[in-house]
Amino acid sequence: MRRFILMRVLRAVATIWAAVTITFLMLRLLPGDPAELIAGEGASEALIENLRSSYGLDRPLLTQYVDFLGGLLQGDFGMSYVQNVEVASLIVDRLPWTLLLTGSAFILTILVGIPLGTMAAVRRDGFLDRGLKSFGIASSALFVPSVAVLLLIVFAADLGWFAIGSTQDPNASGLAWLGGVANRLVLPVLTLVIINVGPYALTLRTNMVDVLQQEHVRAARARGIAERRIIWRYALRNGMLPALALMGLQLGALAGGSVLTETVFAYPGIGQLTHAAVMQRDYPVLQAAFVALAASVVLANLLTDVMSRVLDPRVTT
Repeated sequence: MRRFILMRVLRAVATIWAAVTITFLMLRLLPGDPAELIAGEGASEALIENLRSSYGLDRPLLTQYVDFLGGLLQGDFGMSYVQNVEVASLIVDRLPWTLLLTGSAFILTILVGIPLGTMAAVRRDGFLDRGLKSFGIASSALFVPSVAVLLLIVFAADLGWFAIGSTQDPNASGLAWLGGVANRLVLPVLTLVIINVGPYALTLRTNMVDVLQQEHVRAARARGIAERRIIWRYALRNGMLPALALMGLQLGALAGGSVLTETVFAYPGIGQLTHAAVMQRDYPVLQAAFVALAASVVLANLLTDVMSRVLDPRVTT
């Protein structure tokens, strides 16, 4: 087990390094010059060159990369080109809100997906099973902004049930503040759950159908063990193993979907910060945001791998 965890940790570190490197290179390939955007229209060439020099954009690419990695290892993400504040402080302010959004969506996806997929497998070819198949295929084809905008129009604009924008009411405190946060969180979370719960439940349903037909399940029934116990204690444990891998992949989808979701709902997380930084070519902010999101996904996948090994010691890859 120790060797398994060590290898997974080393793989996680390598993955984060690869993500950091790819992000650094891709940002430099984006069209547009950050110095020109900051200087504004009509700025002199001397001012633009001065800005490039101030931000180190005139140095060789390899030098910029080495400096970036050195700062990253020290927890220094540099200064925002546009806001002129430490990037680390921006990430610290925004990351908890993104983790709250993606974490809530992930937990709700699991809480809804497990019973939904399990019951569909138990009642195979029934109404619930057919409905899940249709919903799973349809939700896989949905686009995050489309779902977000639809929910926004219906439940926020037309019905007025939910507020949008900042998760914090500056005039609220205590339970009123928590209620305001929850109110503004519902629609973004619901958007991500609608997109992800169908494929997850459908995958679990397929696995459970196979497990329920295996020899050890038939033997348990022959011994007179209650059907409910067979399903929820024995079959679900084996059926969850392939679904755990999908859970890890869905975390990546949730992280990516949060960028679009936060932008549509004006939710003050890293996603919205990333969108604004893309428009402004704010390299330090973009790099830090991608690193934070990549690290969160990789760590979550690491936990998923460990959980798979705990459920089935035969897992080695």
